[in-house]
Amino acid sequence: MARIGVINISDGRDHVHTRNASFIQSKQDALVRSLSAAGHEVVAGADLVATNALATSVARGVAAAGVDVTIFCYAVWAFPHFTMLAADATRTPLILLASTDPTEPGLVGMLAAGGALDQIGRAHTRLWGAPDDAGLVAAVGAEARAAAAVASLRGSTFGRFGGRPMGMNTAVANTDQWMRQFGVDVEEIDQYELVLRAEKADAAEAAKAREWIEAHAAGVHYDGKKLTPELLERQLRSYLAIRDIIAERNLDFSGIKGQPELTEHFATMDVTEAFLNDPYDWNGPKEVHVTATEADMDGALTMQLFHQISGDPVLFADVRHYHADRDIWDLCNSGQHATWYAARSDDPAENLARVNFYPEVFFFPAGGASVQHIAAPGRMTLGRLTREAGRYRLQLMLGEFESYDDETNDELVRQSTPEWPHAFARLDVDGPAFLSKFGANHIHAVPGDRRPELRAVAKLLGVRLDEWTRG
Repeated sequence: MARIGVINISDGRDHVHTRNASFIQSKQDALVRSLSAAGHEVVAGADLVATNALATSVARGVAAAGVDVTIFCYAVWAFPHFTMLAADATRTPLILLASTDPTEPGLVGMLAAGGALDQIGRAHTRLWGAPDDAGLVAAVGAEARAAAAVASLRGSTFGRFGGRPMGMNTAVANTDQWMRQFGVDVEEIDQYELVLRAEKADAAEAAKAREWIEAHAAGVHYDGKKLTPELLERQLRSYLAIRDIIAERNLDFSGIKGQPELTEHFATMDVTEAFLNDPYDWNGPKEVHVTATEADMDGALTMQLFHQISGDPVLFADVRHYHADRDIWDLCNSGQHATWYAARSDDPAENLARVNFYPEVFFFPAGGASVQHIAAPGRMTLGRLTREAGRYRLQLMLGEFESYDDETNDELVRQSTPEWPHAFARLDVDGPAFLSKFGANHIHAVPGDRRPELRAVAKLLGVRLDEWTRG
């Protein structure tokens, strides 16, 4: 969860502040309790702000605690210039929060402060309500998680293994723009480094991993050609190799080109990418390392934001097919889906019991295993950062993953590539509208309705929000 600063702004007249101080403090205490109960870490200001000196010192103290977002609270009428001074002393996103207790003019204080910030162009979000109101706490949480996700990008490093895949322009972003707009550096790593490291990786550890997969997966379908135990272990050694490179180079998220060099001459990266995106491997729980196939930079950036907001693995898929008769999209990609999506369980065995490892198809002569399953049903937030004339936009929608009886699932899967993973999605957008406007061939998803956080992300990043609904 987020780290939230809370500062209460008061009236600058001594006799008025003295009268109101206990009332203001009671509102602050109630808000801190509510936010703490929701799982956030709260840093309250050292004092109520009733002088210009306190406006600066209290805000600096909260800022020094490294908060993700700062709330200025208005339980009473508050001198607006205190807000201006406090805002100047912090660089975090700001929330102006007004108490709606009618016994005091908190709304008046917030509106006066907000207007003053508007005049100097300082962006902020305005919220209002009782400090124990669940809706208000949820709204604050969404803003705070968005602020934390955006802040996490700054100073991070993206590991780009290989270059542009198969002429895919949407997979390549401007590194200068990334640093300027998002604070993200790009570390370029040749895929040959991965090959060399994989060849030297721990063979015993790879064999252990293979045996774990064989013991828990729905099936490992060796064919003696495209998929053998040796090829599966090569993919697992690639996973071990890239884990070492991530640690050595302090990479925060990554992308692997794969095609055509690795898929033609070494092995596919499906198993490697799936387990990097999973919250576990054969040695138990681990951190998710967001990894995009085809070194898709904007895809990886989207996934990193989705992951930072939700804490969950993030789906990466091609927009493969629209079943117009069912109003269902087949979101399918060569093995990129994390195995977690098979059942979305904390127990790896429960997920893997629904995952098959099939020999790769004709696209990939080098062979290896594809990671096949049908994503578990449930509500999803889907979208992607795309660019139009060089400017970023966040294309966002809600949807549902669906699953059917075995006969229907088999029929739908066999209409595309049955060896690959599939998510059957009913999107909250008309099919023709989506196909006419969506700015990439890759789309990303995370469980639940995360639109409130992502709306705030778009605002904080200064990108256009294209939120789609039906009608």
